Parts: sequence; structure tokens; C-alpha cells
Amino acid sequence: MSIFTEEQSKAILDKVIKLSKADQCTAQLSGSIDGNIRFALNNISTSGIVDNTELAVEVAFGKRVGTATINEFDDASLERVVRRAEDLARLAPENPEFVPAIPKQTYKPSPTFSESTAAITPEYRAKVAADSIAPAKADKLIAAGFLEDGQSFTAIANSNGNFAYQRGTRFDYTCTVRTEDGRGSGWVGRNLKDASDFKADADIRTAMRKASESVEAKALEPGKYTVILEPAAAAGLISFMMNFFDARQADEGRSFLSKKGGGNKLGEQVYDPRVNITADPWDERAPVLPWDQDGLPREKMAIVENGKVVALNYSRYWAQKQGKRAVGEPGNLLMSGGDKSTAQLVAGTQKGILVTRTWYIRMVDPQTVLLTGLTRDGTFYIENGQIKHPVKNFRFNESPVIMLNNIEELGRPVRVAGDESSFVMMIPPMKLRDFTFTSLSDAV
Repeated sequence: MSIFTEEQSKAILDKVIKLSKADQCTAQLSGSIDGNIRFALNNISTSGIVDNTELAVEVAFGKRVGTATINEFDDASLERVVRRAEDLARLAPENPEFVPAIPKQTYKPSPTFSESTAAITPEYRAKVAADSIAPAKADKLIAAGFLEDGQSFTAIANSNGNFAYQRGTRFDYTCTVRTEDGRGSGWVGRNLKDASDFKADADIRTAMRKASESVEAKALEPGKYTVILEPAAAAGLISFMMNFFDARQADEGRSFLSKKGGGNKLGEQVYDPRVNITADPWDERAPVLPWDQDGLPREKMAIVENGKVVALNYSRYWAQKQGKRAVGEPGNLLMSGGDKSTAQLVAGTQKGILVTRTWYIRMVDPQTVLLTGLTRDGTFYIENGQIKHPVKNFRFNESPVIMLNNIEELGRPVRVAGDESSFVMMIPPMKLRDFTFTSLSDAV
């Protein structure tokens, strides 16, 4: 078993801290049991369970730091990994940006664990695959998808007396459905806390419908269009942008949040006033651990408020250098919106394009967060509030910063996983004007 109790974890970490002869010692013990099932061409192709537990030990002599890992936990192995970390620290050059281990902290537990997700069995995974394949097969469509689920624990400790322990679960499902001739493609994805909220035989209908309706796609001229980005389509761009909310990048002139002449845009109006983004590790819809990778406690905090940037991420070193208070780096991003579904946004659109997904997103210009990527798995032309016909996929060149200044309407937020980050996100469907498509793509 890879899930240790709090008592078992603390006993191991206490031994590690006691064994260390360094000036300071920090250790993290983590483990998980992860299951998966993959299907393609309407058949299950792989399935499995992976369990693993790992101990990472970091020690410091002055400003010299060494790290070692191990997955054995008897007394001899614990001493071996500590000595290895110490040997590496003695050989390491001094780190000019070294900061001492954090003092003892208080963490408020967050609801990251779901009994229904932790209870998933191989039989459950097989049923998800069967419930995805059967409807597609009955309609002469071809389904391919992947379900990943898991339960985990994380425990941290250091020589200053800090300790924390928490369990968590995860659930992520995606499925692509194609027509037999390969000319139509649809997609559905679900990133959930509770497996009990998932019904594959119902969700697969979305992908099936889009696959069938995206055949005979017509070409539209590239240009600027009103678009409706479904939450999955918007998430890739938004999560990419949020990786640039680092205070040091901004202060050193390497970010779209850098101010001409020096400094950053903290407190400035950067987006449409309807843009509000917060982080909250205790949010029931998308909870995350109440500490970050450095063990700093996370806080409920506004990041963008009424279009103004009100918080940046300060590393402990940069916060010390700039005279700021270091706060745990956000683990989730919660963007507010309205009450309408994607379908209701479509119904209120005179002319526009509906985008199911964006993919292959790459950076063009970090100073403006100009991104390029492609649409896929169902792109449709909207006229008079209805889907008129499918259109060929586009390549886009667009900055999420500009995009979030061209908002016409925001819908009801949905939980998604960001493509370019580890954020858990609540993102609304977005109706945007002047979204830039630069060329066509023949891929479906």
C-alpha cells in the first residue's frame, strides 16, 4: 500500500529530521495509488494500477544545498538517503538566493479527498470504458478515451518543527469520438472531485453529437470573428497566461505585467472590469492542498479584481529582496462568470464561431502573451442564435490579455484542468469579439 497514515508519515519524517547533521533539514513523504483505463477504436487497449511512495530529503550546510530521494523506509535506508543528501550539499556551490527553511506553520485542512473517487475499482473503470464505447458503436462512431483516477497523501516536515499531512484524490476523463470516415470529430472531458458526479453514458453524447455534426465542414476566411470559447477551449489560454503572474519576471521586465521604466502593473487595470480571478484552496468545487511546494500556507486571495491585477506570486527569496510578504503560490484559479450555459450564449449570438477545444498552444511573444494554436474536435458557425454548419479548423494568434479585454459575455464557470499548468480551474464559457484566426487547418 502506498497510502501512509498521518502517524506512519510523522514517524518516518521525525526519524529523518533526527538523523540529519546538517544546519537544516526539510523532508517530504508522498505516495499514491493511481488507476487508469484507455480505449481506442471502440476497444479497451490498456489498463493498470500504479502505486508508489517516495521520500525526498533536502539539507543545507550554510547556503550549500543537497537533495536525495528514496522509496525504501527501513532505518538503514532512511539514514542512507540523509547521508547522501548531506554529501551532495557539501559538494554543492553556495546558492546566492538561499533562504532558510520555513518556521512552524498552521495549516487549515482543505476538502481534497473524495470517498467515491478513492473507492474506484477496476470494474468501475471497465464500465466507464463500456459506457463510452457502446453508444458510439451503436451509432457507427469510433470512440477513444482515457480515464485516470487516484488517491494520494502528502506529508512535509522540517527541522524547525513544521509538519503537515493531507490526503487527496483526482479524477480526469477525456474522450474523442470520430466518424468512421474520419471527417467528423467531437470531444468531451470531465475533471471532477467526486466520481459519483460522473456518468459516462450521458457525457459521451456530447462528443457523439459534435462528431456527427462536424462532417462536411465548410471553409471560412481567416480573420477576426466573434467567438464562443467553451471552458476547455479557454482554459489552455488562461492557464498559460497565469504562469506569467510571477513578481520577479514582472519586476525584471520579462513579463506582460512589467511596467515601462521599471516595476510591475500591480494595481493597474489590465483586463475588462468583468474579469475576476481568485484562488481559494478550500473552495468545494476545486480544492487543493493548503500549502505550496515550499510549504508556505496558501490563502484565499483575489488575483484579478474587476479587471485590476491585485496579486502577484512572490517567491520567498524575491519577497525578502523586495520587502514583501511571501504567500503560498495558488494551486487553483477560480474565474467568475454569469449564469448562462454555452448553449444559451450560442442562442444569444447573431453571428460567430463556436470553439470546442484549443490545442498545440505555443508562445509567440512573452511580452504580450501572444499565443498560437489550433481549434479541434468541433468548430461551428453560428447564425441567428443557431449552429448553422461546421467549419474547418483554424490556427489562431491571440493573446489572452487582449482576449479578456474583448469580452461580450461570460457564462457559468465549469471545472477544468489547465493544459499548460497544474492548476485546477473554474472557467466560464466566453463570448468574445475580434478573436484572431490567421489560417485554416485541414485536420479535424
